[in-house]
Amino acid sequence: MATNRTFTMLKPDSLEKGNTGAILEKINAAGFKIIALKQTRMTTSDAQAFYEVHKERPFFGELVTYMTRGPIVAAILEKENAVEDFRTLIGATNPEEAAEGTIRRSFATSLSENAVHGSDSDENAAIEGGFHFSGRDIF
Repeated sequence: MATNRTFTMLKPDSLEKGNTGAILEKINAAGFKIIALKQTRMTTSDAQAFYEVHKERPFFGELVTYMTRGPIVAAILEKENAVEDFRTLIGATNPEEAAEGTIRRSFATSLSENAVHGSDSDENAAIEGGFHFSGRDIF
């Protein structure tokens, strides 16, 4: 059953470039309600656990290093058809392949520094949101 929530993380490159406000503005303009939000920094063990699904891939070490090099902004978003609509809003993982107007097309610089994470399923949205937020943090 589809839910109306998804999870996102603005990655370290977004914060380093000062794009946090502009990205959150795009999210709001697309009709998403932010029901949980925080700026935090992932530890190495946090990043390894969060991206465990990729642990056998050759880019895993670089991904962990990237995600721990600076703060991130984590958020749970709410909207009808949240996961699919947010995946459309962020665009393809490779910003060169992302549609005009998408977050990655506008703010990402490469396949490896792609500005933002978005859950790929309702199940993963619940897992990823629970990784960063307790029930009392969600409004």
